[in-house]
Amino acid sequence: MRPEPGQVLHFSEDPGITRFVPHVAATARQPQPYVWAVDSARCPDYWFPRQCPRAMAWATSSTTDADRERILGGDERVHAVEYRWLDALRTAELFAYRLPAAGFRPFGEPETHAHVATEPVEPLGPAEPVGDLLRLHEEAGIQLRVLPNLWPFWDAVTASTAGFSGIRLRNARPRP
Repeated sequence: MRPEPGQVLHFSEDPGITRFVPHVAATARQPQPYVWAVDSARCPDYWFPRQCPRAMAWATSSTTDADRERILGGDERVHAVEYRWLDALRTAELFAYRLPAAGFRPFGEPETHAHVATEPVEPLGPAEPVGDLLRLHEEAGIQLRVLPNLWPFWDAVTASTAGFSGIRLRNARPRP
């Protein structure tokens, strides 16, 4: 589930959105209201139930061979979730909205991790079911790790030379 040229995607568990209006998310670090979307490279970050905490790591041009093996197990990308989220990952009904990329600008420094719009946006069509989230990971060649607790992995990732992102980590189990 990726956007086509000229598109960005917004993932949601709500299949009935007809217009996206800029808003300040409850977890936002900035005061500006935005409509949020992602490009093809960041779509896998959202192949999860919305509230599912996940830690993600990937190889970059500066990732050392040692970190590629230690953190990524030799793969290009790894996503990790906790066991208690596995059933939700298997059964979530996730939808993707295709949005026109023209109204969006890249967001994130030093690396773009999202695209934002400051004006309302209407989807290019109805919401599309994303399908089996585990299958999406497999087909994309993304290693999916299921762990008792995300924090040891997260701490190793953030101290490594791999690229990384954590989403909804406040929903993870407490640190051991």
